[in-house]
Amino acid sequence: MIKYLIIGILIGNYSALLGQHPSLTLTVAGVERIQSGLGSGTLFDAQLAEIRAEIDNAIADGMHVPIPKDMAGGYTHQQHKSNYKLMHKAGNLYQITGEEKYAAYVKEMLLVYAELYPTLSLHPTMKSYATGKLFWQCLNDANWLVFTSQAYDCIYNYLSAQERQKLESELFVPYANFLSEENPRFFNRIHNHCTWANAAVGMIALAMDNDTLLEKAMYGLKDDGVSPEKMETGRGYIIKNGVRQKGFLAQLDHSFSPEGYFSEGPYYQRYAIFPFLVFSHALHNKRPDLKIFEYRNRILQKATNTLLQLTDPNGNFFAINDAQKGMTYKAFEVVTAVDLMYLVDHTQKNLLEWARKQELVSFDEAGFLVAEALEKTKVNEPAKESQFFGDGVDGDEGGIAAMRLGSTELLFKFSAQGMGHGHFDRLSYSLYDSAGEVVQDYGAVRWVNVDQKGGGRYLPENKTFGKQTIAHNTIVVNEASQFDASVKKATRDHPTLYYADFSDSQMQVVSAVENGAYNNVSQHRTIVLLQDPEFDNPLVLDFFSINAPIANTYDLPLWYCGHFMQSNFNSAKESTSLNQLGSDAGYQHIWKESESEVDNSQLRFNWFGNKQFYTISSYADKNDKVIMGRAGANDPNYNLRSDPVMIHRKENTKNALFFNIIESHGKYSTTSEIPSNPYGQLEGLDVIYADENYILSTFSNANSTWQVFLSLKDNDEEALHTVVAEGKTYTWQGVVKIGKAASK
Repeated sequence: MIKYLIIGILIGNYSALLGQHPSLTLTVAGVERIQSGLGSGTLFDAQLAEIRAEIDNAIADGMHVPIPKDMAGGYTHQQHKSNYKLMHKAGNLYQITGEEKYAAYVKEMLLVYAELYPTLSLHPTMKSYATGKLFWQCLNDANWLVFTSQAYDCIYNYLSAQERQKLESELFVPYANFLSEENPRFFNRIHNHCTWANAAVGMIALAMDNDTLLEKAMYGLKDDGVSPEKMETGRGYIIKNGVRQKGFLAQLDHSFSPEGYFSEGPYYQRYAIFPFLVFSHALHNKRPDLKIFEYRNRILQKATNTLLQLTDPNGNFFAINDAQKGMTYKAFEVVTAVDLMYLVDHTQKNLLEWARKQELVSFDEAGFLVAEALEKTKVNEPAKESQFFGDGVDGDEGGIAAMRLGSTELLFKFSAQGMGHGHFDRLSYSLYDSAGEVVQDYGAVRWVNVDQKGGGRYLPENKTFGKQTIAHNTIVVNEASQFDASVKKATRDHPTLYYADFSDSQMQVVSAVENGAYNNVSQHRTIVLLQDPEFDNPLVLDFFSINAPIANTYDLPLWYCGHFMQSNFNSAKESTSLNQLGSDAGYQHIWKESESEVDNSQLRFNWFGNKQFYTISSYADKNDKVIMGRAGANDPNYNLRSDPVMIHRKENTKNALFFNIIESHGKYSTTSEIPSNPYGQLEGLDVIYADENYILSTFSNANSTWQVFLSLKDNDEEALHTVVAEGKTYTWQGVVKIGKAASK
């Protein structure tokens, strides 16, 4: 609390910077630097030409400021969104080119909004916990003000005193008060929504030199009347973990782990990084005494680098929680983040590597600096390594692990709930290679900004399927989701990292434990990426151990990406009508295409995707079942993708072990129409010994046999272990030991 008081004393002590414009994300010195370097053929010059053409066309087309009525994706929503982006670009163009037509365009549009805004009541859709005025939710209203405040800053000195008075008294101050005082549940949260709200109020405060609004932005509302037990429509607590600190500094304190992982996941980290950084940039320029980029041990620098690391081989952000697939590091928010953090710290040469791949720069001083540096600097491919990112303020609430060997990447998720955007999927994973997704996380059931699909909102099936445990690659107990799909229950508990080792270039290991998702059920999952010369690509070794005092049914789904090729079990489709797999917890959305009992100690399933072949081999017990299914049941509006799934089921079982190995092998050329190596190399896998303390297993191909030993209770790397099984004594040191037992 002392740090807040110190910073609070400093607010108001910045008279030297009062009256300077622009001063938020462009500065007077920055504009001069840009102007002196134009015409050198950099990415920035190309950006300038493109934006000039865009704004010239917009000016010729005339302004369109409609009465708000549509959801996301509808005309009025998209038009107001377009307007704030146009104003932002036009304001920067005015500063960089000096051409008054761009300032006049911003001025005219702002005056139209100043006439419109006082006449608006709440948006007619009334579909949000915090309904906006220009948009259906306050979140989008905050977006508008974040961008528009920068435009206002750029044309501030172009306006007359009377025009500024009108805009501030009739538009900006009422707008900021609406986002804050009139919407405390929206403004006083630890959430990406509140980050945008704090940034919006703070940036317009800096543009107007309004200390009252700036204090709200930095520290939140003093008396908001929000109960600690209040939840936003069952999706998440308004007050996270009882945290009563509010405002932008609290967002920095409680949104990120010490490594810079954002609790809502990388898709939302990408979205939130923009207001975090542009407001911090404005504070950096107008309040350098705050040293905002040094705050919390340079947390924003860490957050930017962490975000870049959370991308798959094709640059897509790992699609966990409520993520829409396909969002990449080329998103404008990430371009802004890369350029701005390089502006703040020129020693981060790795950011230039990412900027080169983005092939775009931000339209401001940071973007100009990066474009200039790229002309002078030879850069390499960005380095991505296997890393563990802790979750929670102290990094001790589980986390996620990005495991990498060559072009194979696996994301192992054992994080905390992720607030309202979290899914019930602890100890789940998704698998990728250079060709795309291999084993997927479904992501969100949503079509962002598509009017036909619920106005861009989360669709009903996001709650009934997308968030449910069966929609992920992790254990489901008794056809019920973790924590009974209760956010309130899930926020009280988190998984724990048991062991991680990325020191071996041929083997990556992560092991985690979850004991709270189901009553009296202990879960322990260990995943290994193993590269061996006898295999073309790394193997995925997956050990999932479950212990319970009573018998349960355990389902382990595999949401594979591709087309069924072959199996060693009866997988013939049901010949008549399809039935839904269950009645609740997401099962009601899965068509059961086949079900068979296992008559072999090894399951083998082969599929084709991304022009490659994949095989999963699984150790099985007698009476295990395999269910082949597909998403899409009870989906009247076709909101779900018809994705396939294989479910390995163990019924009436107390303690269980799932042991799986995934191979990537072969190719198929659509030109020559010839497959190569379409069958997996594994010939067998077996469990020698398994209890709550140890797992001893083997797997083999035509030439060799490998032994895998795991310690499940002692994670001391120096500890010695001895197990007697099948008349033999096995001894090893450390948590995981893998080695060849014999050559055939």
